[in-house]
Amino acid sequence: MLIVYHTQSGASAKLAESLWRGALDEGSVSVKVQRAWDCGTEDLCEADALALVAAENSAALAGSMKDFLDRCFYPAIERQLVLPYALVLSAGNDGRNAERQAQRVLSGIPFTEATPPLICRGEVDSRHRQQCRELGQGLAAGLAMGIF
Repeated sequence: MLIVYHTQSGASAKLAESLWRGALDEGSVSVKVQRAWDCGTEDLCEADALALVAAENSAALAGSMKDFLDRCFYPAIERQLVLPYALVLSAGNDGRNAERQAQRVLSGIPFTEATPPLICRGEVDSRHRQQCRELGQGLAAGLAMGIF
């Protein structure tokens, strides 16, 4: 399982860490965590599932996550990659436009939505961290059981 994140304020990093901890709780899935700038198509090729954690900036998907998706889009299509994915967004207030932007790109590859997107609005709190931990564990469990 690959967790790709972008963080500027630290909020998305906290959410990515919670996803990682949840996936580790499952215990049967290998988990790799990388910043969006450092990740590419080869990393996707090694993954069985993808979790993206990004911020909404100015009502749009954070630039480095968009860059990651842009860099991987055509190479992933050429390699016929099909991965289940989970999307987590840290949003100051809404997050829906960033959600639509990410889903549009991911469906074009085509990657399959494994879980509904999770939009964490406002400051990251214990509830957001728990939701991410449960999401990470659920995604890892689904992989272990062959659901995804």
